[in-house]
Amino acid sequence: MNAVSTSEPFPSVESELRSAAPNALVETARRLLGDRAGARDVTLLLADYGLRVLRPVAPPPGTNEPLSAYDGPAGRAFTVQTPVIEPPEDGTAGVHVPVTVRGDRLGVLSARLPAAGADTAGVRALAEFATALGHEIATAERDTDLYLLARRTRRLTLAAEMQWQLLPGRGCGRPEFVIGAHLEPAYTVGGDNFDWSTDGSRLTLTVTDGMGRGIDASLLTSVTVGALRNGRRAGVGLADQARLADQAVYAQFGGKVYASTLLLRFDLATGTVHAVDAGSPRLYRRRGDTVQQIELEAQLPLGMFEETAYEEQIFTVRPGDRLVGVSTGVHGARSPEGALFGEEALRRALDAATTQAPQEVARSVVTSLVEHFGSTDLTADAAVVCLDWNGRDPATP
Repeated sequence: MNAVSTSEPFPSVESELRSAAPNALVETARRLLGDRAGARDVTLLLADYGLRVLRPVAPPPGTNEPLSAYDGPAGRAFTVQTPVIEPPEDGTAGVHVPVTVRGDRLGVLSARLPAAGADTAGVRALAEFATALGHEIATAERDTDLYLLARRTRRLTLAAEMQWQLLPGRGCGRPEFVIGAHLEPAYTVGGDNFDWSTDGSRLTLTVTDGMGRGIDASLLTSVTVGALRNGRRAGVGLADQARLADQAVYAQFGGKVYASTLLLRFDLATGTVHAVDAGSPRLYRRRGDTVQQIELEAQLPLGMFEETAYEEQIFTVRPGDRLVGVSTGVHGARSPEGALFGEEALRRALDAATTQAPQEVARSVVTSLVEHFGSTDLTADAAVVCLDWNGRDPATP
């Protein structure tokens, strides 16, 4: 495949993608892959908000139907995060490669390549092209709604629109850790949120459960997350971040509503974790074959009272640990018969997903929750964040 081979320097492809209009990235990708690799039927498929289907962006004629995000060649490429090659037919082979940006799974790039070009080198080159395309999409979304609209199987409520714009993504990966996260119900979520930020030495991760439903809950969560980010960016400690957010929420809402938040800050070199449990989100750890809740001192939710003081607790993660944070909508959900989803059901969901990547674990927990509840129309928002801790190589500076 010549599109991104050493004979045709990869930066030239990146340059052409960068110079394309924000809404013309797919057309540019089709032209580049067609001219340089003889590819045809090039389709960019993006995962919808519910992570149930892959929807085409600017689809060529006859390819407008969404595909499963679980099954089929494209679904397998998305789920397993590895290229999937279909058997050659009429001298061409269908190739499906994941489009992922720094651990955030966006979708799949599908194309039919000449059978001779669907070898190891050609597939690897297509995968590198898909990564470059994903980075350009992430940038282009500032200037066009095209890619956001492709992720929607139906209209979002205003509250959900606000919440999705507030999120950092649905995944993040670094050598020390991998994060996967999911919200449900995807199209009407109001108060739940997750957030993270990392630098060379630390990772800060939060799970927030805003009180109420709809636009009121979304406004509450927006103030909470904005205040937490403001404190984090000011460089203050975790307890002070919680204190400043508490003051901001109370000043805005006077204690009538509040936000339950779990704040975690990881030292990337040592695995030491500072934590503030300000409310109801819960944290579980899988270490080896054992799943247990990490018991933290329950402190007051943010904004319940004026001038609340918060204290940090410390625990340590080891390489191989898996942490799962869940909002009340997960651990407190009930079936139509009144049975609590609870800790045991969550343990079973985690036990069934031991070999899955964090992104799939988050999706699997939500799937188990929906099955328990009996409908995707959950009565409370549900947020799940899964973190796999790899730790840092001692030789890493």
